[in-house]
Amino acid sequence: MRGNLRLILPAALCLSLPSLAAAQSAKSAYGGGFLEFLVTGQSGGGVLYNTPAPSGPAVFGAPVAPAFAGRQIGALQAEAPPAVRPEFVRREVAYDGPERPGTIVIDTPNKFLFLVQPNRRAVRYGIGVGRPGFEWSGVKTVTRKAEWPDWTPPPEMLLRRPDLPDRMDGGPDNPLGARALYLGSSLYRIHGTNEPATIGQNVSSGCIRMMNNDVIDLYERVPIGARVVVI
Repeated sequence: MRGNLRLILPAALCLSLPSLAAAQSAKSAYGGGFLEFLVTGQSGGGVLYNTPAPSGPAVFGAPVAPAFAGRQIGALQAEAPPAVRPEFVRREVAYDGPERPGTIVIDTPNKFLFLVQPNRRAVRYGIGVGRPGFEWSGVKTVTRKAEWPDWTPPPEMLLRRPDLPDRMDGGPDNPLGARALYLGSSLYRIHGTNEPATIGQNVSSGCIRMMNNDVIDLYERVPIGARVVVI
């Protein structure tokens, strides 16, 4: 694993925040959707561990307690396993890597996030990762956690898309989703999504995207200070 953070391109915003209507139906080679539209202005759609396709008990669907009522709860309930391919459904797997329990390991090429557990086990989650040119690797720590985080477009994105709001409140329409774990002092985050169908794709500008139910599960398990290894 690489010891230092490496950026293939200068760190852009981890998000690809969408324009409201146009991006909903859009797809591209990068995964498409609501987020991709804002960064590109367009829309459209080696194994790390010996963890074969799902064979053990799936652990999808842990209880959730969203901070909002009504439509927020409905948004999470609608996020069912069929939204992603079966291999990206959360489950416990065997782990044969070197990291200690409590470490997050992000397997970028295979689009899995592993939370290492005792006894050579790990919880494996499907993720969306950076599109070509926005991949990165290195070691970070979780420096902050937020529930239903707000989103503020950075100056670079506002220059490109002056029609964007200066700030978007947290909630089911926010592309950061239900939870966010901030990585070091960078702009990168592990966060939820309002587009679960993009899990398993190269779609972001560097952030790690998870289904809302999964990021809530991870959020409850991981403390501030946790080690995050991205490969």
